[in-house]
Amino acid sequence: MRSRQILTLASALGALLLASGCSIQPWVKPYERDRLADPIMAWDRDAISNAYLDHIRESREGSRGATGGAGGGCGCN
Repeated sequence: MRSRQILTLASALGALLLASGCSIQPWVKPYERDRLADPIMAWDRDAISNAYLDHIRESREGSRGATGGAGGGCGCN
């Protein structure tokens, strides 16, 4: 009987610890977020250059697309 009480108490304590871990608090302060938005963390090394090259390819080739660009191959959106 004693081991059952210990097991119940331990499981209740574990559930309490798991529930307290789900409480959301902003770990990153708003003034610290600029460090996380570093360009080195971007998917592309040079996002501006890649966006420009995608635009050029979309306007020159009518078959290119599916990257979110609108319009046809003539370049007139």
